[in-house]
Amino acid sequence: MDYSILVGGEAGQGMDTFAHILEKTLKRCGFYVFTHSDYMSRVRGGHNFFYIRFSDKPIYSYSLKVDVVFGLNDESVRLHSPKLKEEGIIIADKEIARDSKIVHLPLMDTARDLKNSRVFTTIGLGAILKYFGLSLKSSEEIIEEEFKEEIATINIKALYAGYEMVNRKYDIETLEDKNILIDGNQAVGLGAIAAGCKFYCGYPMTPSTGVLNFIAAHADEMEIAVDQVEDEVAALNMALGASYAGVRAMTGSSGGGFALMVEALSLAGIIEVPVVLINVQRPGPATGFPTRTEQGDLRFMIHAGHGEFPRMVIALRNPEDAFYQTARAFNLAEKYQIPVLLVSDQYLADCRTTTKPFDFNKIEIERYISGAEAITDKEYKRYKITENGISPRILPGKVPGQVVLIDSDEHDEWGHITESDEIRTKMVDKRMKKLEGLKSEVQEPWIIGDEEPENLIVCWGSTYGAVKEAVDSLREEDVSIGALVFGDIWPFPTERLLKMGKGAKKIIDIEQNATAQLDSLIREEALIKSTEKILKYDGRPFSGDELYARLKEVL
Repeated sequence: MDYSILVGGEAGQGMDTFAHILEKTLKRCGFYVFTHSDYMSRVRGGHNFFYIRFSDKPIYSYSLKVDVVFGLNDESVRLHSPKLKEEGIIIADKEIARDSKIVHLPLMDTARDLKNSRVFTTIGLGAILKYFGLSLKSSEEIIEEEFKEEIATINIKALYAGYEMVNRKYDIETLEDKNILIDGNQAVGLGAIAAGCKFYCGYPMTPSTGVLNFIAAHADEMEIAVDQVEDEVAALNMALGASYAGVRAMTGSSGGGFALMVEALSLAGIIEVPVVLINVQRPGPATGFPTRTEQGDLRFMIHAGHGEFPRMVIALRNPEDAFYQTARAFNLAEKYQIPVLLVSDQYLADCRTTTKPFDFNKIEIERYISGAEAITDKEYKRYKITENGISPRILPGKVPGQVVLIDSDEHDEWGHITESDEIRTKMVDKRMKKLEGLKSEVQEPWIIGDEEPENLIVCWGSTYGAVKEAVDSLREEDVSIGALVFGDIWPFPTERLLKMGKGAKKIIDIEQNATAQLDSLIREEALIKSTEKILKYDGRPFSGDELYARLKEVL
C-alpha cells in the first residue's frame, strides 16, 4: 500500500494544523509517513499546500500523484486536480467549484452548526480517515494532547461529523508504531543537544529558524543558553566567543545570513576556535525564494572567507543523517580547532518523515581539551607548532598562571601579533597541515543500487530520497544503475567515485542548481566529467516519480 493526500488552500486556513494531526495519526497507526509542504513567504493569503504520503513500507520522498485532494478553495481544486490518480477523489466544501471527481461535503455549514468556523478542516480530516477506513482513536488522542479542553471537545465533535459524511473505500489495517516523526531542522537541533551543545545563537531566517526554535524550546531542560541576536554578523562572533570560553557552540542561518558571517568565518580560521555552523539553503541570489529549496551554495560554503584556512563541509541527506552528522561535527570542530559547516536546505529542513529512533548511545562527546600537562614551556603557547598542526587547547582560567591569548592579526606561537614573514609562513603551514588529518576523517558517499553499474548517478544532500526511490524503481526493470550520494563534501572523498566511475558507461549528475556545482567539483578533484545532467532550480524539490521519469529520458 502507498497512498498520498494533498491539502491546499490559502495561508491562514488551518492547513498546517490539519497536516500535523493527520501525519501524527498515520504515524501512530504504524505507517511510514513523508510530509512535504509548499508555502509562500506571507502570513496570510497566497496558495499553500501539503503532500502527506503514507505506506506500510519505508518511503523516502513525496509523490506528485495523489489519491485525495482536500481543496479548501477553488484555486486548490483547479491547480491540483491534474495530480489525481485515476481512482482519486477531491474532497471539498459544497460551495466549491463543480467537478465530476469532487465529493462535495457541507463542511462550512457543519462548522457553523458547531459554532466554530475554524473546525471545517477537522471535519475534512474525519472524512478522509473514514475514506481510508482508519479509526478515529489516534486522532482523538492527538487532539486532546494538542488543544485545551474546550477547543479539543469541539474538534472531536467535528472529527466525528466528518467521519459520517463519506463512505469507506479502503479498510487499511494498522501496524505497530515503531518510529519517530521528525523534520530535518529538528534532527539537527537534537543532534546538537546530544553532542553537548551549550550555546546556540542565531537571527531568524527562513528556512533555518526551525533549528533555533527547536533548541530554544528545550533550552531550559537541557541547560543550553540560546540567544536571538540582532544580526548574523553578531551570531557567529558570539558563537566564537562562547567556544573560546569553553562551551560547545553553534549558529546557523540561510544563504543570505551565512553571507554576513563570512568575515567571522575567517576569524574562526585564524584564531583556531572550533565552531559548528549550519546553512539551510534557499534559492538566491539576494532574497530569492525565501520559502523554497535549492542546492545553490555548495561552492560558496567550500570557498567562503578571505584568506586560506581549513574547514570541513558536510551535506545532510535525511533527518537520521542530520542527527548523527551534527553530533559528529562538534567532535571534528574541537579535534581540529576549525569551523565545521553543515549544509541543509528548505526541503530537508521542513519535510517531516518517520524514521527509526535515534541511538543516543552512539554519540560520543570528545572535547580534546588539555590541562596543565600542555604547558611544556613556562608560558602557554596557544598556537604551538606541532607535527599535525593542532596545538594543545586549554580553556581560559582553567590552568593557574596561564593566559590563553588569541588574535585576529597574524601571530606567533604565544598569540602575540607579528609582522615576521618567517613566522607568517610557519603559521599558515601549521593551519593547513590540519587538512591532512581531516582527509583521514572523510566518509565516502553512500551507495544506492548496483556497485558496478553501467549507469552511475552522482548527487549530494537532500536529493538522496528521490534518487533512492528512482533507482529502486529502475532496478526493478533490470536497469544497471547505482548512485553515490555525497555527504562529506570538503575535503572531497574520491575512492568510491574513482572505483565506480571507471566502469560506468554513463555518469549522471543530479542537482538542485543551475550550474552543476558538484559536477564541477568532481572534475577538479577526480578528473571525472558527467555525461548527463539532470538539474532543477525552480525552487521545488525532486520527487521520486519525477526523477524516475527524467532518468528514463536520459537512459
